[in-house]
Amino acid sequence: MPSARHGPGAGAPPRGAMMASLKSAQMVQNRAALPAEILATVLDYLPVSDLMRCARTSKRMKEMVYDDTRWVQRLQSMGCWNEAEARARFEEVMRKKWEAQKAKHDEEAKRNGTGVNGTGEGGKTATTIFDAGIEEERQKQRAPAIHGPNSLADGFETLAIAPPTSKPTTTNPRPSLEDPIALLTVLSKVKSVRGYARPEYARVYGALGPFYQDFARSKSHTDPVIFRVYRDPEQQAQMLAQLQKFAKSDWAQGWRQREEKLNTMVGIFESAVLREFEQGYEAWDVEGRMHRYAHVLGILNGGQAGVEMFVQKHPVFTDHAQFGNPMDCLNQAGAGAIDLKPSLAFFETLLKVINEQAETIDKIFPPRLNVLEVFLERIGEDVIGDWVTPLFDESHERNTQSYLKAVSGIFEQCVQFSLQIKPPSAASPEEFRRKVHGIIVRVFEPHVDLYLQDELDFFKEEAEEQVSGWERKLSEEDASTESFFMANVNRQADKKDFLTSFRKVVMMPVNVLPSFSPFATSKSSATLQVTSAATSGAGASITPTSSRSHSPAGVPGLPSPSAEAPTDELAAKAAIMANKLEGIRSLFSIEIALTLVHSAKTSLERAAAFVQLGGQTGEEAREQCETIFVFLLQTLGSRHVKSGFDKAVDHLSKYNPREVSEHSKKGVAPLVTFLELVNVGDLISQMIDVFYEQQLAATKLVDKNDFLDPAVKAKKKFEQMLDERVAAGLNKGIDVLMDEIEYVCATTQPPSDYNPPLTASGIPDSTFDIGPTKCAQEVVDIVSSHTDMLTGSTDKNMLDVFNQEVGLRLFTVLCKHLKRQRISIDGSIKLISDMNLYFTYIQRLRNADLLQYFRALRELSQIYLIGPKHAKEMAAVIADGERFSGIFRAEEVYEFAERRADWFVVKRDVERAMYGFGCAVM
Repeated sequence: MPSARHGPGAGAPPRGAMMASLKSAQMVQNRAALPAEILATVLDYLPVSDLMRCARTSKRMKEMVYDDTRWVQRLQSMGCWNEAEARARFEEVMRKKWEAQKAKHDEEAKRNGTGVNGTGEGGKTATTIFDAGIEEERQKQRAPAIHGPNSLADGFETLAIAPPTSKPTTTNPRPSLEDPIALLTVLSKVKSVRGYARPEYARVYGALGPFYQDFARSKSHTDPVIFRVYRDPEQQAQMLAQLQKFAKSDWAQGWRQREEKLNTMVGIFESAVLREFEQGYEAWDVEGRMHRYAHVLGILNGGQAGVEMFVQKHPVFTDHAQFGNPMDCLNQAGAGAIDLKPSLAFFETLLKVINEQAETIDKIFPPRLNVLEVFLERIGEDVIGDWVTPLFDESHERNTQSYLKAVSGIFEQCVQFSLQIKPPSAASPEEFRRKVHGIIVRVFEPHVDLYLQDELDFFKEEAEEQVSGWERKLSEEDASTESFFMANVNRQADKKDFLTSFRKVVMMPVNVLPSFSPFATSKSSATLQVTSAATSGAGASITPTSSRSHSPAGVPGLPSPSAEAPTDELAAKAAIMANKLEGIRSLFSIEIALTLVHSAKTSLERAAAFVQLGGQTGEEAREQCETIFVFLLQTLGSRHVKSGFDKAVDHLSKYNPREVSEHSKKGVAPLVTFLELVNVGDLISQMIDVFYEQQLAATKLVDKNDFLDPAVKAKKKFEQMLDERVAAGLNKGIDVLMDEIEYVCATTQPPSDYNPPLTASGIPDSTFDIGPTKCAQEVVDIVSSHTDMLTGSTDKNMLDVFNQEVGLRLFTVLCKHLKRQRISIDGSIKLISDMNLYFTYIQRLRNADLLQYFRALRELSQIYLIGPKHAKEMAAVIADGERFSGIFRAEEVYEFAERRADWFVVKRDVERAMYGFGCAVM
């Protein structure tokens, strides 16, 4: 090199040789070391002994091998590391360290009376981060421990090495083969301490590693040393269980073969224990061999093999004769029925067997095995399921109603049966009930879908049959009635003048029997009378009788056989029309409603029992309950009540009071019966409300606050339909009522009421009465009887609207009636009495707006009391608009004044006072 540095000299190689050597040189690439991540992964798959040798190669390799996370993973694979415990210990250590530092800082500050940096001023403090002297002393103390002589076996000695000053107080003493009993609990004594996972794993490895390697070297089941060290089966099972856990931390090459050999030895041991347990079972040595070897199996791997053998060999699964024949439920009952006493006896017998076996299980098995739950699971599948399934299938084939009763009834019995099973002493009663409930769910779940569909279909068929039967019976009796009335009619004569006949029958007066209470239980009848005067052209008179059933829901009966049928078409059609009006009350039935509600209640209660199954099945049962309620409202509302109200309104529209020959009864007969129909409708509505509250809302099947719920929507729709039908009927009823009032006013108000005749001396007759007239009293009685009938049976808002409409229409009728009268001064006293009577009645309705109209009518009656000499005062009253509260204009009051008996006497003076007729401009 010196020669190269100072240039070529004597003896130096030629320049050509140097170039040749440069040409023959090769570029050598210097590769870097493997990345730390790859090295760490490689270390994970090394045996523990090789890991210790790697740790001796270099300081960095030692840091990688001693990394605490590597050993935490091995402890976690064995299930011996508790992260929550490690975190709690770490936080406790940090808290104590912080408290110690804080106490030291406070002590130094108190001793020096200055800051930590030694200044007398309260300035910034100084903290020593690194002290070379302290660190050198620490390295000297650690050197003998690290570099001292040791003999390495499998790395255990190295694993146990730690600085004396930093050895944790939580480290457990290392178990030794000299104390085999201590080795049985080595895994349970592992502590989770961050930074000390390696020493903890070293303890486990030192205790279990020799046995584990011995199993790997064994050729047969007699070779392992564990069976010579431990003679007691409990201890052998405990060590084998620990070795199975320890094998999970073996990731080195050949781990699969070692684990298979260990599992083979464990299987041989388990088979031997099972044979001992089986021999104890055959001898029924409950507290002896069965108890001992069941616990050995529990220690080894949980004891499931012993549980399965106990359950499989139990005679309850083979001796089915003790539970009886499920077909007895059908055979002992009549046709279309089912007897659930045999099923009740079945569950009672089964309950006795289970409770006896529960006590035996507690004596044999450890409490943590939950053997009774496994036993009950098998009972549900092989005993209860096999008993009820044939019964359900057979009952479904025979009769749907029997099937529905069987499924729901046996389910209720099964639920009661499950509640009477005694839970194990070590189990939580709530958790045990929940698991038993799950078994019952799995038994009945395959049958629930078919049952729920059949339950809905059965209710639909029954409801359809009830309503259709009612409608069919009505149609048949209507046809029979018409056939009876038309039986003797000579159609050939009347067909020639059909339109004339029909006009006559419309004007023919008929008498409809008075109504009866909707809750009466006695039969009532109606007599239809056709006056001889009205039928003189036809030459016939009839009085047929129509019987009714025992309630307003009854179907109209046929005319009495003794009644004489009419002989002409006019009388027959009159009788048919009157029969329809009288039969208005039977258009829908309270009995039908009760039957439908009862059927819905029965079906809903049966279906609601399955809601407690929970999950999707329970939700389907709840939805089916809602569907049953919705169909009830649809059938009862649209099919029955709505059609009945529509027919009633149609019958009301055909009523004409001038055709009725008898008006002695209070009230308009068809309107009274319609109002009774309203009462029945209100009663049905209340029944639905009670049914909804008790069967759906109270049982939490529906949420009343959920306006989108199908049941809530259906109920509101039903109530809306009922209100609309009642309103339509009441509107038509008001028309009929006003027609009746007009008729009463026209027929019962003689001219002498308001214009009494005078005697020869010019004074009224002595028989003249100053009280209300008979006409006014009848009008008030008719109106009040109808308005009072609605009180309490309809909504208050609807009642107020009805009363107001009746009052306004009555006001209009009275005004028209007043304009047709001649009223004298003496008769005005009766008129004032009548107006006061009307005013008093309206006051009872408590309607302020309506009261203004009748107050104005009462004021109007005063103009008839003014004498002819006071024409100017009369004119002032007529022109005073405020007197009548704007109800009557002056022109209208003038028209009423024209009805005075002496109007032509006072007319000139009144008009002069009002309009100035006859005045001359000066």
